[in-house]
Amino acid sequence: CFSNSLEGVPRGGNHLFKSGDAQGALSCYTKALKLSCDQTEAAVLHRNRAACYLKLEDYAKAEADASKDPGDIKARFRRAQALQKLGRLDQAFLDAQKCAQLEPKNKAFQELLRLLGTQIQQKVRSCGFRMLSSTDARVQQMFKLLLDDSAQLSDKQKAAQNLVVLSREDAGAEQVFRNDGVKLLQKLLASHHEDIVLSALRTLVGLCTGHQSRTMAIVHELGMPQLCAVMGSGASAVSLAACHLLQVMFEALTEGMKRDIRGKDEAILPEPSRELRSMLQHLLDMMPAATVSGPGRDSAINLLVKQVPRKSLRNPDNSVTLWTVDHGLKKVLEVAGTVPELADGPPLTDNTPMSCSVLLNKLYDDLKCDSERENFNRLCEEYVQYYFSQPALESKVRAIQAVSVLLQGPSDVGNRTLELSGVMETVIAMCASENLIHQQVAVETLIHAAGKAKRASFITANGVALLKDLYKTSENDRIRVRALVGLCKLGSAGGTDFSMKQFAEGSTLKLAKQCRKWLCNDSLPATSRRWAVEGLAYLTFDADVKEDLVEDKKALNAMFELAKSEDKTVLFAVGSTLVNCTNSYDVEKPDPQLVELAKYAKQHVPEEHPKDAQFFVEKRLLKLLQAGVVSALVCMVKQESPALTDACKECIARYLFLALVERQEDRGMVVAQGGGKALIPLATENTDVGKVKASQALAKITITSNPEIAFPGERIYEVVRPLVNLLHLECTLLQNFEALMALTNLAGINERLSRQKIIKEKAVSKVEGYMFEEHELVRAAATECMCNLALSTEVQKLFLATGNDRLKLVVLFCGEEDERLRKAAAGTLAMLTAEQPELCARIPGTTSHWLEILQALLLSDSQDLRHRGVVIALNIMQAERDLTEKLMESEALEILSVMAKEDTDARGPIAKIAQQCLEVAVRYGIIKSAEGRVGKATSDS
Repeated sequence: CFSNSLEGVPRGGNHLFKSGDAQGALSCYTKALKLSCDQTEAAVLHRNRAACYLKLEDYAKAEADASKDPGDIKARFRRAQALQKLGRLDQAFLDAQKCAQLEPKNKAFQELLRLLGTQIQQKVRSCGFRMLSSTDARVQQMFKLLLDDSAQLSDKQKAAQNLVVLSREDAGAEQVFRNDGVKLLQKLLASHHEDIVLSALRTLVGLCTGHQSRTMAIVHELGMPQLCAVMGSGASAVSLAACHLLQVMFEALTEGMKRDIRGKDEAILPEPSRELRSMLQHLLDMMPAATVSGPGRDSAINLLVKQVPRKSLRNPDNSVTLWTVDHGLKKVLEVAGTVPELADGPPLTDNTPMSCSVLLNKLYDDLKCDSERENFNRLCEEYVQYYFSQPALESKVRAIQAVSVLLQGPSDVGNRTLELSGVMETVIAMCASENLIHQQVAVETLIHAAGKAKRASFITANGVALLKDLYKTSENDRIRVRALVGLCKLGSAGGTDFSMKQFAEGSTLKLAKQCRKWLCNDSLPATSRRWAVEGLAYLTFDADVKEDLVEDKKALNAMFELAKSEDKTVLFAVGSTLVNCTNSYDVEKPDPQLVELAKYAKQHVPEEHPKDAQFFVEKRLLKLLQAGVVSALVCMVKQESPALTDACKECIARYLFLALVERQEDRGMVVAQGGGKALIPLATENTDVGKVKASQALAKITITSNPEIAFPGERIYEVVRPLVNLLHLECTLLQNFEALMALTNLAGINERLSRQKIIKEKAVSKVEGYMFEEHELVRAAATECMCNLALSTEVQKLFLATGNDRLKLVVLFCGEEDERLRKAAAGTLAMLTAEQPELCARIPGTTSHWLEILQALLLSDSQDLRHRGVVIALNIMQAERDLTEKLMESEALEILSVMAKEDTDARGPIAKIAQQCLEVAVRYGIIKSAEGRVGKATSDS
């Protein structure tokens, strides 16, 4: 699956490989290697040749070629495959694990990792570890080796990997746990070797996954202080692994509270709410701690974002949020108010302020009533007033920084703190400060305050001159770019309304040009270039700015590279810019009569820019596709950060939905660059609108692409639920139709991965409901879907069940005027009568016109309908002699006789099946045959 065409590689080799000629492709790549002098090109050739060796089962050579460039993820994956076949499972596991770490959502990597884990587990069970037969002894031997300072590193790595694999099986995890493994793992967490610490954390994940009783015991044994200390360490890989462990612990405890039996060993335990509160308290204590690293603090914030707010607003219990607000809000504000450049304060990353904003916003949105929100406001105001009232200027800077973070999160709270006595005046005054740090904090606060319409109008009147002065006179690029963004926000206050311009004609184009210049300036730090994207996110409401941006390939590439970078705070700005460029936002068209009335009354009427017409939008779309926008969006979706908010996901889903897959000819490119894979999480974890948009994009791709290519392997299984969710009354009829079409394609592929999943998601009853829809296309699409679902025995049993009209509906549909509906219904009936012959006897009872309907199918001008009709006739005749008599007594005999004599296409399938029908009647003795001529028999029958 990785043999893609690449520049510099002979197309012949790629073509031969795709066509199945691995030996021919091998020869091409070998010849190319002899001619190539470029290292990059040679690495690609070695990688492709390794794929050929794998196909040819020459695993030693495949491993050698894949080892030429182990830094490449595809090469490493192929080496893992080769090592697996060579029986070097430990080394293969290490390679597969590295691949899975780099792309954790890649199903191929995860499947290989799972398979290797199973094979290693089997090997450990059959051979023992160090020739020891007892599992207990093996576990003890592993720990002894890991704690032995004199042991070789390679032996330690093998022992650590075996321990991780063992913990993934419930029996192995229980053995580790019962052999006092937690205490030994606690010692490993104190190791100075990062690999050993990571193995210990991953083993603990195996022990805790889905098991509440073990999780509670481990929390008590290790203690949250040690786990938080590990997460707060400077090593980012260790911090992320510890964060994942705590996430698994939270899930095990919270899921356990929902079940009567907590833990697979059915242990009777107290409610884990006390442990959960203790874990949350320790995470909150990490917030202002100076000993916690920046990445560790971000991980703690990420956990709070995921664990504290309610998963659904339908759940009336928000007590965890209320407890967090009372016990930890001011600790979060301590981090929010920290200015990294000042001496005092905990270490932060570039992503920390945005993560704080997301957390504060999540907490505020989870409050249910005015009294709860008032308490939140009071705590924030107390914090800001406390620091603002201090005589030291640094304290006032801290207060203003906290206001800036609040403005990015719960903006209503931020506006209230900004309106406190003296705060806004101080912000304006500090914009002219000679201290660069103070000036930067003030300018950023002013920019965030300009995001609201009422605040923007105030600043337009009072702050535009200040921002212009800062932009023109400041000698520091960081201040200039931020002032520029402030002007961009104010200049876009009219939104998409062409008639509402804040600045003079051409001013927004000049601002956008400067933003693109800053964006392309590699000498600027990424944080400053991010602000340039923020400016474009506002200015691209103007269609002229959109046109200029898509023509600037250098600026587009710079923006896409930022989207792929570690700076996650740029995600929403990039998403907003792309949504604006492709007009993917919802715009309600006003009623023409109301527009005329508004003009008559001299009221303001919004005007659309001429370059926002569909023709210009499609041109911009094509240019963005050519610039490589898909790969940037895929990288954005992969980000695991609070900055990837639901609003950001909705932006990406809208863009992928409207801009990229709307045109059928572009969908292949989207799939090839990973767009289909990226849409799956957007369709399951998003806002309600975002889920619908992403699901509809999946439907469009599934309709026109081969699902087995677009969603290879187990991924097809994940596509079903989003599509079924579109079969809802709240969705549009177009979305219903596209979902039915997509499900039809999926249902025709595979019983286990597609049809069984569709049935499990209770989609059959929904499909049946749409078979009664008045719209012809929707009714036909539902019937087509049912035709493919009828391949499943479970669906056939629904038709066999008595007391329903399913069979009657299908028979009646065969007589409708709509040809597409007739084809679908006739196909369904042909399938059912072939698989369940007893249904044939029920057909006459569905309607008295069943013979006329069948004869109409046989006489149809459509070859497809005639084919289906003759198959149905054959199934009926083979099922019962009485039914055959009724057919032969009707005009069907003459029709079948004529069809059997047809000499087109060298006696095609229709003529052959018609002949089979007559032969069945002859065998029954109902008709007789004389030298190929048929007629009614003269017997009693």
